[in-house]
Amino acid sequence: MNLNTVRNIIFFFILLVAQVLVLNHIHLFGYATPLLYVYFALTLRRGTPRWAVLLWCFAMGLAVDIFSSTPGVASASMTFVGLIQPYVLTLFAPRDSADDLRPSPLTLGVSKYVNYMIIIVLLYMLSFFSLEAFNLYNWTQWALCTVSSAVLTIVLILVIENIRRKR
Repeated sequence: MNLNTVRNIIFFFILLVAQVLVLNHIHLFGYATPLLYVYFALTLRRGTPRWAVLLWCFAMGLAVDIFSSTPGVASASMTFVGLIQPYVLTLFAPRDSADDLRPSPLTLGVSKYVNYMIIIVLLYMLSFFSLEAFNLYNWTQWALCTVSSAVLTIVLILVIENIRRKR
């Protein structure tokens, strides 16, 4: 087991505990819930095999489903994010960068990282809340939940990245 795998396991459990014990109980204005565990998919390295990305993302979604009583919604959405994450990362990663590039504002640049993060988080929120609602009867509530949760999650990820950069 290499150092990256150990770091991924530790980060996996930190995000899982934070989501289950703290963030699942936050519902700003009845709509915005921070779903910070999608940050795990954002930090997977460029050279990670696609099967490993899918497995890590599915495991994170399954663990959140188990503790959050969202039967299959988080695991399906995280698996979708795991499927598209390598392709979205290749859009923003420099062509001459290393194969083990870890996406961050330092490696991609702030604007490219923010765009990468917004795309992944918005696609995750769209799939999560679409699967959760499973219809568009009350589309205004669906849109409010999707957009407000995405904004809150993006702000939290930017705060964490800013704190990590200062250390």
